Amino acid sequence: MLEHAQRILKDVFGYDSFRGRQGAIIERVASGGDALVLMPTGGGKSLCFQVPALLREGLAVVVSPLIALMDDQVATLDELGVAAVALNSTLSNDEQREIAERIKRGEVKMLYLAPERLVQPRMLSFLQNLEIALFAIDEAHCVSQWGHDFRPEYLQLGQLAELFPNVPRIALTATADMRTREEIVQRLHLQNAERFLSSFDRPNIFYRIVPKEQPRKQLLNFLAARKGDAGIVYCLSRKKVEEVASFLSEQGYPALPYHAGLANELRAYHQKRFLNEEGLIMVATIAFGMGIDKPNVRFVAHLDLPKSLEAYYQETGRAGRDGLPADAWMAYGLQDVIFLKQMLNNSEGDERHKRVEQHKLDAMLALCEETRCRRQSLLAYFDEDMPQPCGHCDNCMDGVQTWDATEPARQALSAIYRTGQRYGVGHLVDVLLGRDNDKIRTVGHQHLAVFGIGKAFAEGEWRSLFRQLVARGLADVDLEGFGGLRLSDSCRPLLKGEVSLQLRRDLKPQQSAKASSSAASQLVRGEERGQWDALRALRRKLAEEHGVPPYVIFPDATLLEMLRSKPSTLAEMARVSGVGARKLERYGEAFLAVLGAGDDAPRAVVDLRHELVSLARAGMTPAQIASQLSCSEKNVYGLLAEAIGRQQLSLEQALDVPEALLGEIQDAFLDGEGELPPVAAISEQFAGRVELGILHCVRAALQAEFEA
Repeated sequence: MLEHAQRILKDVFGYDSFRGRQGAIIERVASGGDALVLMPTGGGKSLCFQVPALLREGLAVVVSPLIALMDDQVATLDELGVAAVALNSTLSNDEQREIAERIKRGEVKMLYLAPERLVQPRMLSFLQNLEIALFAIDEAHCVSQWGHDFRPEYLQLGQLAELFPNVPRIALTATADMRTREEIVQRLHLQNAERFLSSFDRPNIFYRIVPKEQPRKQLLNFLAARKGDAGIVYCLSRKKVEEVASFLSEQGYPALPYHAGLANELRAYHQKRFLNEEGLIMVATIAFGMGIDKPNVRFVAHLDLPKSLEAYYQETGRAGRDGLPADAWMAYGLQDVIFLKQMLNNSEGDERHKRVEQHKLDAMLALCEETRCRRQSLLAYFDEDMPQPCGHCDNCMDGVQTWDATEPARQALSAIYRTGQRYGVGHLVDVLLGRDNDKIRTVGHQHLAVFGIGKAFAEGEWRSLFRQLVARGLADVDLEGFGGLRLSDSCRPLLKGEVSLQLRRDLKPQQSAKASSSAASQLVRGEERGQWDALRALRRKLAEEHGVPPYVIFPDATLLEMLRSKPSTLAEMARVSGVGARKLERYGEAFLAVLGAGDDAPRAVVDLRHELVSLARAGMTPAQIASQLSCSEKNVYGLLAEAIGRQQLSLEQALDVPEALLGEIQDAFLDGEGELPPVAAISEQFAGRVELGILHCVRAALQAEFEA
């Protein structure tokens, strides 16, 4: 069976060998067994159910929580020649009926559904009349009521075990601690499932956490070396999302906002742009991200503290899914802690639930103030032991300086106590530094014994110390008051002189800058840049023609391997990881042509375009141009569509199409509301009557009109 699976892996998906536990998981499910799969984001979870689906008879049903994720996987499978469909709320009744008929005729191999649709009685009885190959439950942690992505509909998926007793089920997730794993097993009735727990480690991600000083300036410094990279910037509030997105746009970074307060259509449009365009930055609340399958997100930046390590792991895990270098950067300060504690205090839920959430926040804080390897600490939280420091996080690269903060910490705690345990850090620092201002005088704090005893330290050092006292649980935030600090019981031994205290010293920004280039900054070397840009330009053109995101044509990792291995024949191209039979047939020649042009690739493409525009203006037909330039007619139409889109050519100059037919094509594109549909959506109407390339040219002309 594994031999057959390997053949499918190569022929359909273009990969030579399985990674990690993939082979064992596929064998288990393909032979009819249940499986619980815990695998980090980017580890290749989809193959664990897609390959068994192709090995087994019948329809594979995939449960997925988000429409974006379904559409993405269906587009990817479609490009690979696998018959896949998604049934969701974006489809009309007629479209849904047509899909149901195709399923009954056995024309569909993989069906993607949201959990709420699957558990409807009509859907379940429809499926019971079919041969089902397997059920795959993706993002299975959504079943956990303790989790941050809880979806009540997932609780009803347990009934699949009774209704389809002989159909194998595979549950998959990237984030589940021991407690969540047990919850998945109980609620989905997976007691007989074999468990496959892969390492949580994402070795390609470089982790850096810095104290928040001037967050926008710090963010700009971080982004300076990453111009042109796609990334996500997370903020806690909608207002901040809007402000940061507009700030980045003003600074020359293409950035879009995303949060639950935006109109659905605008949110969907921003998400689509992020998936389809290169180098966009999405500034978002945590409403964004689950189901984002874009593999070449090069960085995730947090401008506010996530509320748990699960959230942090999942959000940072959206970077570098292609296995290439990526960055996880965060700026955090005491205000974040106070805000999250207040949110937790005001949230609904019983005391037990709040206690669990508080422990999760404490673990998040501990990672921020960690003096050892961050990756070791993060993995330990998920019950995984990493024997040696990773060498690929800020603590490992920069080294951490600690200092004996015993005496200053006592002074800080004393200042909290003597001022009545009700003031914030700003006032406490003023007291310790002996600042003679109105607020101090109004409350008479200039007469306290602690007034002015902290002049040996700068304001920034005191703020860092207070932040670390709260993170260590030695001081706490008074949530009933106005976020002032008060003493915790655990500070007694320190105040009595029974223990000493070592704290981390915050590095100055210039001292930590040396490590920033160690991460994702440059994937390609200077001399490769021209050809790399040409490969990406071709990919973008093909993606537009097919109406899919660029990474669905080929991910960056595949382009990079092409760039380095320089295949010169189709047989050599077939050996590149990620080039399967279908993609080799569709795109092999085009990418070989770019690679064959060597360093002249960009110039060759520019020269070709220039010549093509001249010939079209001179009245040549696409067939004549193809013959003159020794290239395929399909390529000519592609270049004509590009020239029309850039308004170098009019539609009349490029094509000789009867007016009535042209009007019919334009009407077909303009029939719906909003965005123009991709060519694939209307091509059947004109099959046998009109060249596909003509449709691309007409669409390009309409698009140019819309954007003018």
